[in-house]
Amino acid sequence: MMGLADQLLKAGLVDKKKAKVVHQNKSKQQKDDRRAGVETVDEAKLAAQELQRANAEKARLANAERDAAAQQKAISAQITQMVQQNKQSKGNNGDIAYNFTFGTKIERIYVTNAVREHLVAGRLVIVGEGGGYELVPRVIADKIAERNADIVVRVKQASTEVDEDDPYADFKIPDDLMW
Repeated sequence: MMGLADQLLKAGLVDKKKAKVVHQNKSKQQKDDRRAGVETVDEAKLAAQELQRANAEKARLANAERDAAAQQKAISAQITQMVQQNKQSKGNNGDIAYNFTFGTKIERIYVTNAVREHLVAGRLVIVGEGGGYELVPRVIADKIAERNADIVVRVKQASTEVDEDDPYADFKIPDDLMW
């Protein structure tokens, strides 16, 4: 492989003496730099290292996303398994419409009177899973809520406290009112 100095010599642009002096000066400068502790910067090497760091960071982010997706899938499978193993019957041919809010919508399931009493008392909890709604015991619903609280429907218990300034304080709402 022919260096630049060799090419210039061959082309006749410089003579051997001048090329030798330039080579000696370059060698001397490199020797002085080594003694002074100055490192020569190899830009190609730095660029390759930076590219390698960038690729490693990109791979790390891709792995983190894949792991997060796998974790979410595992949690979803756990929830489905808990619901399927612990779902309670809504009652055969339930004739009472039980309304509840799920997210921003008002939904309705039909239950028997006994199941409705368990829902109102908080012993059973509604869980929205797989496009439908299932009833599970409160203990299971608490475990599901630890994994995904958005699919658990919490029934708010009616408060017995009456605000002093409430203009409707004299008009009590019956416990068995269906809405």
